[in-house]
Amino acid sequence: MGRLKVGKERGQARWIMGGVSEGRGSRSVLVPAGLGNHGERGRANRTGPRACSLSPRQDAAPRVRWPGDAECSSATHIPAMSGRKLPRGLCPDMCPAAERSQRERERRLHRLEVEPGGPGSAPRADPRRAVKEYSRPAAGKPRPPPSLLRPPPVLLATVRYLAGEVAGRADASCAEVAGFVADRLRAVRLDLSLQGVGDAEAAAVLEAALATLLAVVARLRPEEARGAADPVLLQTQVQEGFGSLRRCYARGEAPHPRQAAFQGLFLLYNLGSVEALQEVLQLPATLRACPPLQTALAVDAAFREGNHARLFRLLRTLTYLQSCAVQGHIGSARRKALARLSRALSTPKGQTLPLDFIVHLLALDGLHEAQDLCRAHGLTLDKDRVVFLRGRYSEEGLPPPGTCHLLVGSKLQGHTLEEVVMAEEDREIHRPGSPA
Repeated sequence: MGRLKVGKERGQARWIMGGVSEGRGSRSVLVPAGLGNHGERGRANRTGPRACSLSPRQDAAPRVRWPGDAECSSATHIPAMSGRKLPRGLCPDMCPAAERSQRERERRLHRLEVEPGGPGSAPRADPRRAVKEYSRPAAGKPRPPPSLLRPPPVLLATVRYLAGEVAGRADASCAEVAGFVADRLRAVRLDLSLQGVGDAEAAAVLEAALATLLAVVARLRPEEARGAADPVLLQTQVQEGFGSLRRCYARGEAPHPRQAAFQGLFLLYNLGSVEALQEVLQLPATLRACPPLQTALAVDAAFREGNHARLFRLLRTLTYLQSCAVQGHIGSARRKALARLSRALSTPKGQTLPLDFIVHLLALDGLHEAQDLCRAHGLTLDKDRVVFLRGRYSEEGLPPPGTCHLLVGSKLQGHTLEEVVMAEEDREIHRPGSPA
């Protein structure tokens, strides 16, 4: 067994991971040939902050498919928008009184919606906690009256409540919370589509709803994704959320304040997808020059090129929502990085690297996680070092997801999810009282 010489091992490993070829301070993003917009090709360069002032999940190149306009309309039974003016919702509550009464009678209240009561008592809906559930309209069923539709301010308050009071509930599992929040956010999108709402109001609601959904899905551990939270259904709902929001952006005459950020989230969620990259590269140049989109393009380029050293450096710099969007690809990226190290360093006698270097290179949450990752891939451990023996590396099943505290959880930096979702991290705001 041989050790790489001190002083050379880290440099050699970085060279293997593709970290040496990148010039320090480089801000350009490589774009695959043929994907440029309006004849642009080669590099998409940042043009500076002025260009951003807006006027009044597991392979290297996954083929991710998101619903088209017709599919989304069919999936939620939303009629196509025509010249007919739609009514505006009038319901002042998160859940209409008629639905609360009906679900009480039918015993269909979720436990997160009921009033506190003694054992054995019939559950009663708490108007402050009950949230309208998703119900797909049957074919030929008349459109719900305005009294059953929540207007945009109530929808936004509903999303705020779900992000601030439900997403972090300690008395419920992440799977239960994710299933509940995803269903209620689906009902929010449906209410929004059934009434006449301006693009600016609609975008604000859809952005907050999508940000909340990304956060609760990111907190869901794979071992918890059973029953209450189907991961495939959650992924479909996230893609539908992106579809609804991006169509709203396309209808608008001017860019929305958070449009660049959410277009970047779209690319990060579909990391490595050629279709997603094409969609982003067709956006206006001024929008693509904004820092959130430039960052997303840089992450996508590093992921696509297999430049793992640069990829994990970039992942450390992402915001909380960006990290939530990209989290599903982190396990795959770590596996590919470890495989490249194994191919380059494995010998019959074995070469070793310090585990703390693996922790730093792959942005792991400590030596324990590095040990688990190496063992899961058949690598031998020798105290605080990993041994690369020829023929020992193996891949079985999905890559270990890890805790992702460093790359995701720590990014809140003292802010609440409600503040992040509502883009209020830097504002002093007054929040209405909420149920204890």
